[in-house]
Amino acid sequence: MKETPLSNCEKRFLLRAIEEKKRLDGRQSYDYRNVRVSFGADYGCCVVELGKTRVLGQVSCELVAPKPNRATEGILFFNLELSPMASPAFEPGRQSELLVKLNRLLERCLRNSKCIDTESLCVVAGEKVWQIRVDLHLLNHDGNIIDTASIAAIVALCHFRRPDVSVQGEEITVYTPEERDPVPLSIHHMPICVSFAFFKQGTYLLVDPSEREERVMDGLLVIAMNKHREICTIQSSGGIMLLKDQVLRCSKITGVKVVEITELIQKALENDRKVRKEGGKFGFAESIPNQKITAFKMERAPVDANDVEEQAEEIITKADPPLDVFAEPILWTPGTAQIGEGVENSWGELEESERGEEEDGDNDPDTLEDPKMEMEDVSIVSKTKKDDTIVLSDSEEEEVVILKPEKVLKKTRTPTNSKQENSSKKASTKKRRKKRVSH
Repeated sequence: MKETPLSNCEKRFLLRAIEEKKRLDGRQSYDYRNVRVSFGADYGCCVVELGKTRVLGQVSCELVAPKPNRATEGILFFNLELSPMASPAFEPGRQSELLVKLNRLLERCLRNSKCIDTESLCVVAGEKVWQIRVDLHLLNHDGNIIDTASIAAIVALCHFRRPDVSVQGEEITVYTPEERDPVPLSIHHMPICVSFAFFKQGTYLLVDPSEREERVMDGLLVIAMNKHREICTIQSSGGIMLLKDQVLRCSKITGVKVVEITELIQKALENDRKVRKEGGKFGFAESIPNQKITAFKMERAPVDANDVEEQAEEIITKADPPLDVFAEPILWTPGTAQIGEGVENSWGELEESERGEEEDGDNDPDTLEDPKMEMEDVSIVSKTKKDDTIVLSDSEEEEVVILKPEKVLKKTRTPTNSKQENSSKKASTKKRRKKRVSH
């Protein structure tokens, strides 16, 4: 499913709000959304929330052979996934241009900036090194994916612990966490990305754009910096021309925001370290507030059971008496039984269209004066005297009509003229035809 484009009315509304220095979430132009960090039960697992944008980070390790040109360095691998769970605009099993651009930016920000000492990941030079894999999964998309992913990656790397290893000759022993405490990674600095959105060809600037603001922006500038004000990487996209003063202003804002986010990350890591050392409860389940429906623990609500019988009697005395109920059915028409007040039965009554067809059939001169029809009816009547029952199917709906033979009374036949016999036969056929229609 492709991303639904904004209408012209929505675009004009967003651009006009930006010109008036107003944002939909109430922030100012240079305000950053709240950052929240929570850790899982295992080392190297974390969830970072930037406003409503949420990214899950997981770090894993494996002993592999090193690269031929770097025999004494470990391997770092980053993988960001954009699933339809985060937004319907992302298609499963397909790498879009946005995903490729984000993965390359993460590699330049974290791996090329040498934030992790890869030489400390070497176990045996030229034979075995640690491969550190960082998997980032976007859980919810509300804008500024790259900032949230960079924070989640560096937090997961700082929180991760690899197994301890010992080498004796050619034998390599990997110890479990029960045998030896895991070893943290050697991290030199923490680079963090800060995004800036430009509107009206660089006239207006917003920090940390939301998802709707990203749809109407003209260009994006991403600066990765650590708390020592060292720029790790910088990237501009969108085809806008920026002045030197604009880039310098963005770099100053980035320095302030990076210091704030770094302090928040260090406090979160320190709190998690204290909780694990003291043996307290930790993990995603403990970070859920108790006020929500998804809480695992609920406080017991006190119930006062005193004077319950007296209160029940007072309620019964104050209540209105029940209404009279008719248990017997009310018969409106013969042959029907209806409970309650319903509508009278209208079965057996013909509609106006059916009545008109019946009258037209009786007054049709062609059907009455057709000699062939008269001869067929006479033959049918003569057969009814011999057989017991005869099934007629004159209509298109295959209606079944059963005629019972009538008892013929013995009478003396008087000589009559042929004209009188024909008139009596016509009268009898008319009566029988009326009976069929009524049936």
